[in-house]
Amino acid sequence: MRRWFLRSLLFILVLGGIIEWWLRKELQTPYYGAPTPRIFVEIPRGASSERISWLLQEAGVLHDRIPFMLYLRWTGKGTRLKAGEYLFDSPRTPPQVAEKIEQGEVVYQAVTIPEGLTAEETLAAIAGSGVVPLPELEQASRHTEWIHDLSSEASSLEGYLFPETYRISRHASAESILRMMVDRFREVFNRLQGGRPIPQGLTIHEVVTLASMVEKEAKISSERNLVASVLTNRLRIGMPLACDPTVIYALKLAGKYDGNIRKPDLRINSPYNTYARPGLPPGPIANPGEDSLRAVLAPVDTAYLYFVARNDGTHEFSKDLKSHERAVTRFQRTPGRHDGR
Repeated sequence: MRRWFLRSLLFILVLGGIIEWWLRKELQTPYYGAPTPRIFVEIPRGASSERISWLLQEAGVLHDRIPFMLYLRWTGKGTRLKAGEYLFDSPRTPPQVAEKIEQGEVVYQAVTIPEGLTAEETLAAIAGSGVVPLPELEQASRHTEWIHDLSSEASSLEGYLFPETYRISRHASAESILRMMVDRFREVFNRLQGGRPIPQGLTIHEVVTLASMVEKEAKISSERNLVASVLTNRLRIGMPLACDPTVIYALKLAGKYDGNIRKPDLRINSPYNTYARPGLPPGPIANPGEDSLRAVLAPVDTAYLYFVARNDGTHEFSKDLKSHERAVTRFQRTPGRHDGR
């Protein structure tokens, strides 16, 4: 009986040693057995560690799921694995695989949308990145109800697709992408507003419209407040806004813009022609960034009514027509060209 007990104990010790050696070897040996040089593994939301282990083994990321599962249990990482799509393209040890998923290194494509693009240009930029086809984006852009809690006047998403760099998954839908941009606009706008009343008795839609004009007019951030002050001063006294970018927008809508704006263009019959029509245009002419929104929400107090480009990216601001005409003569000398406001 004693001899049987000793043999059994020895067998258990040897078996335990073999298992320990095998586990150490599995946990310390990088492995990649996928059938292709790169493989994507989708970890579903709420998946158990056992389910995740099966998915990784079936994909060829793990040699064996058991060491991975034991590692998750020993370290407590099993409850910290994040859902999403992961790219594997090189050998990794099970702890390295677990760390990648714990850190949430999900596959995203970065898509940068600059400030001042129109909605049409924004959709084209997203489609150009290869994430979603343009027709699907155009269809999704009709969901103006996404912004109606802020602006019931909005007849399109123009002005509300916030410009920023977005991390987009390979399987994102057109609706999820545009909804994310609208939600980001709402987040930034609410933060900038900070619960304060909208200035000048404007609606939110009018604030965004003004900010879009500021975005198109101001080339440098430090001038956005000044441009906003000119526009709000003109609005207050009933003076035409005479904003070239709104005319350009009207020409684009009519398919007549060739990259230049001429004096005859200022007579185009359009509600966006702020030379011929008083007040604000019916909606935004581009998607404004944070600085332009801030410039309109917290306007600086000036007496400026005019500005003209200095041809170096900055503008000369004037309080009266005589000073403005001198500035136009000084900075804009091309005969026959439309210069200054």
